[in-house]
Amino acid sequence: MKHRWAALLTVLALGTLVPTSAAAQGTTISPPTAGERNLGVQLGQNFPNPFNPATVIPFTIGDPPTCSKDAGRQHRVSLRIYNVLAQLVGIPVLQGTTGSSAGGGSTSNTDSGRPVVNVTLTCGSYTAFWNGNYMNTARQVPSGVYIYVIEFDGHTLGRKMIVLR
Repeated sequence: MKHRWAALLTVLALGTLVPTSAAAQGTTISPPTAGERNLGVQLGQNFPNPFNPATVIPFTIGDPPTCSKDAGRQHRVSLRIYNVLAQLVGIPVLQGTTGSSAGGGSTSNTDSGRPVVNVTLTCGSYTAFWNGNYMNTARQVPSGVYIYVIEFDGHTLGRKMIVLR
């Protein structure tokens, strides 16, 4: 019983800290002012949330309306899912998106289904899919709170999601 209370307190603490710590890291850049470009990353909320059995995670690299100015720039991106004990439980895969891959082709054709680990992506909007399974097994993760973290050119941004079985 003690462990359940400790786990509950940990989840509550993480729930209050994750949005604050992510904003404190400065990975989401405020809207660009005149003549300034937004070269950051935006990590959207997974949908649906809570989910069972699978979810999608939207994210944006750079500033899509001005991608033509920054078309050749490549960014190293990783997206991982952790439980509240900071254990890696899953790695989402890319779905068909509006961005383009490092090879210049459409991501929907060249990178769809590829795990989002050290992927080189250019400016654009992307969607990652997670089937709710533990790593590459058929075993589903249990109900609970999970943190998904995007690493983008040395910056980190995280959000929480809920699995409800």
